[in-house]
Amino acid sequence: MARFGIEEEFLLLDGDSLVPLAMAEGTRERFTRLRTGGSVTAEYLTSQLETATEPVSTREDAEAQVRHLRGIVGWHAQEQKAIAAATGHPFATTRTSIISPSPHYDDVAARLGHLSRDHEVNGLHVHVEVADDEERIRALNRIRGWLPVLLALTGNSPFANGLDTAFASWRSVLIHRLPSSWSPPRFHDLDDYRARIGQLLDLDAIGETSSLSWAVRLSERFPTVEVRVFDVQLDPEDAVLAALLCRALMLSDDRSLHADRLDGIDASLWTAARSGMDARLIDPTTGEASDAWAVVDRMLTASAPALQQFGDQEFVVDRLERLRVDGTGATRQRRAFAQDGTRGLAELLRAGTPAPVQGREPTSVA
Repeated sequence: MARFGIEEEFLLLDGDSLVPLAMAEGTRERFTRLRTGGSVTAEYLTSQLETATEPVSTREDAEAQVRHLRGIVGWHAQEQKAIAAATGHPFATTRTSIISPSPHYDDVAARLGHLSRDHEVNGLHVHVEVADDEERIRALNRIRGWLPVLLALTGNSPFANGLDTAFASWRSVLIHRLPSSWSPPRFHDLDDYRARIGQLLDLDAIGETSSLSWAVRLSERFPTVEVRVFDVQLDPEDAVLAALLCRALMLSDDRSLHADRLDGIDASLWTAARSGMDARLIDPTTGEASDAWAVVDRMLTASAPALQQFGDQEFVVDRLERLRVDGTGATRQRRAFAQDGTRGLAELLRAGTPAPVQGREPTSVA
């Protein structure tokens, strides 16, 4: 069974103003001690953390590890009287972000310049294991056409500077300012993939391959395809949903895809970032524009054999129906803010990373 892994990024926010908080010296070391059942590491900003599961094969193991890791960051945030927020972008900001010290981040910050001052973005990254080098390229090409609908389902960053941006995923808009962002081209083979990256390096658009901002890319460390199109999700179940869809789509038959007609993916990603599940998107099975939920139905049909093979179909169908009824993260954030302002939004964000037991630090997967 193909293994997969889930990486989630969180921002530490003040519980009242919902602005990012830089962690005090020594606090980050407590946050990032290795735990069984995955890890917690520092990220680009000192207000930011990343969790990563170990490779897993089943939905149950993935969900257990995601909940465990969220419990760790939630517990530490509670100790700081803060929120470890699973949101793609903070509600408000002081525009005084501090870059985490490391040679890699120093290089990235130097290249981004002024962009670093409001690059407070949190993503969900999904790794799917594909053993063969050339098959990884084919898997990347297969999922490329589904990127817009995957983003539409997972938009979770509607606010910036204390205002409604009118976008479902403001994070995606900020990411689009970076070189090599959004959809990569369709690749002929692994040599073509390496040649395209070599060109970006020659242009000095990126300093190293790990700085690629494509919404899907090959991992440089693992034999995996890494999908990076998602905002971090409010609920652990929706993070797992994204991972299961990625695995199924990468391992599905792609003969129904109109690869030669998919030249509007970036435009479709923009409409997905703007309007979420109310967007019109490119349907990769026809190459034509269609309503987002109609594309979801086509995606379910395309991925059904793999979902059934892994025993994931019932869970995926149920979570998609919940999203249809309750709305995406962006919809739920807007609803919470409309009902009770920043207090309601804070309660929603806090619920995504609950401390498991008051006063006791989590140390292992339950």
